[in-house]
Amino acid sequence: MIEIDDLRVDLGRRTILREVNLTVAPGEIVYLLGRNGAGKSTLLRSVCGMAPLRSGEIRIDGAPLRTAPSPARRIGMHLGIDPVHPGHTGRRQLRWLAAGAGVPRSRVDEAIALTAIGGYAGKPVGGYSLGMRQRLGIAGALLPDARNLVFDEPLNGLDAEGIIWFRGLLETLAADGRSVLLASHLLSEVQRSADRVVVIDDATVVADRRTADVVDRYGDLETGYLALAGARDGAE
Repeated sequence: MIEIDDLRVDLGRRTILREVNLTVAPGEIVYLLGRNGAGKSTLLRSVCGMAPLRSGEIRIDGAPLRTAPSPARRIGMHLGIDPVHPGHTGRRQLRWLAAGAGVPRSRVDEAIALTAIGGYAGKPVGGYSLGMRQRLGIAGALLPDARNLVFDEPLNGLDAEGIIWFRGLLETLAADGRSVLLASHLLSEVQRSADRVVVIDDATVVADRRTADVVDRYGDLETGYLALAGARDGAE
C-alpha cells in the first residue's frame, strides 16, 4: 500500500506540490492525470524517495518511507526513459540495477521473460527503439518483485502490441494484490485500466475519483478530465 499524507515539495522558493493526500490500496491501479508541469513526475519521484519533502509523510506498507533502508527493494520504479550507457546490453543494465538494489541475479532472467525482451537482452541498449527502452525500464521496475510499483509515462513509445501487453501486465499485478501508481497522458488507455484517476493541477490534487464514475458522469475520461482539471473549491 502507498499512503501520502499532506505532502509538500518545494524547489527553491517554488512550491511544486502542496497538501497532497493519496492512497493506493493493494490490488488498485491509480493513474495521475494533469498537464505538463503539474507535478505528477515530482509526486512519483517523492514516492520513490528521490525528491526531498518540505513536509508531510509517505508510507509504504504502513512504514514511513524515510526510515526504509532500501526503497528500491520495496518499490518497483520506472521513472521515464532511464539513462543507460549505450554500450551496455539490456541484460547487463538489469544486472547492474539488481546488484544496486540487493536483488538476486535470478530475477534478471525472470524480468526479461515477463517483458518479452529476450531477443534484445544481449544487444547494446544504444540500438534499442524507444519502445524497447520502455520495456527495459519496466523490466527494471519488476526486478525487486515489490508489492508497490510506480511508473511515469510507461506507454510512451510502445506500439499497439506493447500497449496491449502492458495493459495485461497491469491486470496481472493488480490481481496479485500489488499497488500500482502511474502517470500518463494517454487517456484512452487510462480509461481501460485505471480503477481511480487523480487529477493534479495548481500543485495539488483537485480530484480523486473512480474511473467508472467519471465516465458515467461525463461520457468519457477525456471530457471528464477537462471538467475535473478546471474544478476548484468543490465546484465539481
